[in-house]
Amino acid sequence: MKDSISLFFKGIAMGAANVIPGVSGGTIALITGIFERLINAIKSFDITAIRLLLSGKIKELIVYIDLYFLLALFAGIGLSIISVAKLFAYLFAFYPVYIWSFFFGLILASVFFVGKTVDKWNLSVIISFIIGTAIAISITQMTPATQNDNILYLMICGAIAACSMILPGLSGSFVLILMGNYQLVMIDAVNDLRLDILLPVVLGAVIGLLGFSYILSWVFKKYKNQTISTLTGFILGSLGIIWPWKNAIIEYLGEKEKVMGYSYFFPQLNMEFMIAIIIMIFGVVSIWLMENNAKKIRDTD
Repeated sequence: MKDSISLFFKGIAMGAANVIPGVSGGTIALITGIFERLINAIKSFDITAIRLLLSGKIKELIVYIDLYFLLALFAGIGLSIISVAKLFAYLFAFYPVYIWSFFFGLILASVFFVGKTVDKWNLSVIISFIIGTAIAISITQMTPATQNDNILYLMICGAIAACSMILPGLSGSFVLILMGNYQLVMIDAVNDLRLDILLPVVLGAVIGLLGFSYILSWVFKKYKNQTISTLTGFILGSLGIIWPWKNAIIEYLGEKEKVMGYSYFFPQLNMEFMIAIIIMIFGVVSIWLMENNAKKIRDTD
């Protein structure tokens, strides 16, 4: 029960992170020590799992797919996405600098805590880190596409965004922005429970996750240090999009708005800046506390 409650709250943290453009739920999974277990659980939905199900070996199936782990984690993720989407819609409208400051602190601290899990920094690991950083920076410079509610496109959005969501440093929400469907999927469809939008996205996400988990699991086991350093680079490279002091560059297409990018600026030294720095520090401390708690759990296990 204690483990399930802990996983549920980690799921809540992952869900909240996935709603924010630029923040990755995979980062939270990596920091809290459940990333590899999550990937292995997802990829366990294979032929063996189908055989266990068809033969009625339910207990063996539950253990094989790590069902209780997935249920606790995804219950937290689902609840968080539904509830946090409404809260963040309000915060982004009225307190954008403060919410971005909190997540900037989270991601900044994540660079250190994820990077330190690399066992040995050699040339290949350093190159992987540089490549990861460069890829993330280049992604943040892309121009977003136009909103599209075609079922096939929604499935593709779900598949790509879901894969991005479990990759530390690569934000699924930001990928949805680039694909033009963030407002439609993460805000409008979630808040209004539009199943005509959500079902194709979820179907695409499931298909994408099952396929991608095999690749990621193999790479993680074969080239662990290089993989973690690349993911650390992803996290570092994503910091630009989370910079609190920016203005959205909006293009109007009839009645629709399209975010074309952001113009960044340095803040004035006023009360808002001081509050933002305090919130940013709180974000750093949150990751530190999360890492310490995860370390205690791993040491206990």
